[in-house]
Amino acid sequence: MRSDRRGPRPPRLETKDAERVARNPRGRAHESAAARVDPHLTFVYGFHPVREALRVGRRRLVRLHATKEAADRLSTEIAAARVPVNLVTSQDLSVRLGAQAVHQGVLLEAGALEAGDISDLAQSGGIVLVLDQVTDPHNFGAIVRTAAAFGLEALITTHRHSPQISGVLAKAASGGLEYVPLINVTNLARALDTLGEYGFSRVGLDSEAPKPLEAIALSTPLALVLGAEGQGLRRLTREKCDVLARLDLPGPVKSLNVSKACAIALALVSGALRQQMGGRP
Repeated sequence: MRSDRRGPRPPRLETKDAERVARNPRGRAHESAAARVDPHLTFVYGFHPVREALRVGRRRLVRLHATKEAADRLSTEIAAARVPVNLVTSQDLSVRLGAQAVHQGVLLEAGALEAGDISDLAQSGGIVLVLDQVTDPHNFGAIVRTAAAFGLEALITTHRHSPQISGVLAKAASGGLEYVPLINVTNLARALDTLGEYGFSRVGLDSEAPKPLEAIALSTPLALVLGAEGQGLRRLTREKCDVLARLDLPGPVKSLNVSKACAIALALVSGALRQQMGGRP
């Protein structure tokens, strides 16, 4: 890496787009030329998701639209990523994303993340999540964030009955999308068969399971399988699991939001595996 004693190069600021937006309150001119010619661009917004996208570098970065204050906060990441910056107002971003979007002054135009393949897990020795028709983008994003926090190797879901990887989902994941490879499969049952062939222990989380998760003998590689709220795991998914386990909750409510259940389950699994390893992380 080239050394520069004067410090990082300041971000390149492109203000012409912002000036055109100011002249067009409907926001049509705000659509960049890159977005018009490349339909595969995605929008990432919110401070944490954008910061991690700039830091990790897994995406093709096209342009950052930011307020002056947000650009200043991200100046180090912007300089390192060498992404062009378009200075805008907070209102400009709200016009483009909608009044309900919590953009925190930043919107990144970037290429979609490259999906992983289940064959990537053939030599895995860690933990993966398998989601059976979890479709809510907020729940899905929160699960991705938790998966990143626990250092999971991948998250497996289906092409159908899973949410679009949108800005809403990326915001809920709070940067986690940049760290956890997503693997999309056509048939979840076949994917579970493949994981079994790779040596994974497949543990399905089910509120009606006969044993609590703490009572299950756990080993890696491990696939923790979670179903959608209400429906839970589908019959064939249950049959493909080696064991079903429940969260043993002390209160009268025995089921939780799937993202909360995921966090508790991963904490229990990680703690149990650490104990087996003599407390080592």
